[in-house]
Amino acid sequence: MSKVTDMVEELVTPILDDMQLELVDIEYVKEGKNWFLRLFIDKENGVDIEECGIVSERLSTHLDELDPIPHNYFLEVSSPGAERPLKKEADFTKSVGKNVNIKTYEPIDGEKTFEGKLTDFHAGILTIEVKIKTRTKTIEVPLDKVAKARLAIVF
Repeated sequence: MSKVTDMVEELVTPILDDMQLELVDIEYVKEGKNWFLRLFIDKENGVDIEECGIVSERLSTHLDELDPIPHNYFLEVSSPGAERPLKKEADFTKSVGKNVNIKTYEPIDGEKTFEGKLTDFHAGILTIEVKIKTRTKTIEVPLDKVAKARLAIVF
């Protein structure tokens, strides 16, 4: 993580703990001419706009006091949405039984993208049940080979 995201995580953690919310992800990115500081927060039954607003207000107050970011930026606080990113081991553990989309750094069985049901996560190995044409295949993906992971919506 960058120094900015590390510092923001330190500042926001007590706020989220107080509100019984979870930090899903922090992004500090430049898009075009503008910088964005994005926080994705969640809880068991999802967060609402009011909770996002409270977190934004409280964090903004701390950021204004410390002024750690030398240029202008937009602060956005939101829910991670239905296709929530999976980053921590706890995210994978909670997602067993759900549909996921996994991208790997290198091919596994000739593929780098897998979408299917996460049937197990144990000892750093994701077990994913993927459908290939008319049959189901089980793929094991080591967590250290995962480049990107998120929940997937199945239609």
